[in-house]
Amino acid sequence: MPYDVFISYSHKDRKLLDELAVHLSNLRKQGIISNWFDGDILPGSAWRTELNNHLNQAHIILLLVSADFISSDFCYDVEMVRAVERDKADEARVIPIILRPCDWAGTPFSEIQALPDEAKPVVTWPTHDEALLNVVKGIRKAIKDLDEKKKGKASTP
Repeated sequence: MPYDVFISYSHKDRKLLDELAVHLSNLRKQGIISNWFDGDILPGSAWRTELNNHLNQAHIILLLVSADFISSDFCYDVEMVRAVERDKADEARVIPIILRPCDWAGTPFSEIQALPDEAKPVVTWPTHDEALLNVVKGIRKAIKDLDEKKKGKASTP
């Protein structure tokens, strides 16, 4: 059964979201993940209900961090706050992905290990492909850890 992945992002970062989605395609094709973002909401759907359902059911929540993400009241005050609550309750794994240089010190997710390596923003790498490959490798490691924890819980009487 694939891990449900919720992607929280600012619409101003849609191009980078699309690039990330391409890099996640191998994980999807292997049946390891099923990812969702608000662009998957069908016309006529109650968008807020749909979004909350996916946010509350996701195993992994990716926060695509930029100054626009932090300045967005909805991304920050609704999606990110709920994501961090679920992470602290051990209900989901939150992974911040630093897209563009920004001040994220002191945010509720600043204590969570971010990707790419050393929290180097995606746009500052020699190519976005190199950065996003690093991100996908990090997500694979997180999934392996979740698998091991799941196996540990299953073997505990």
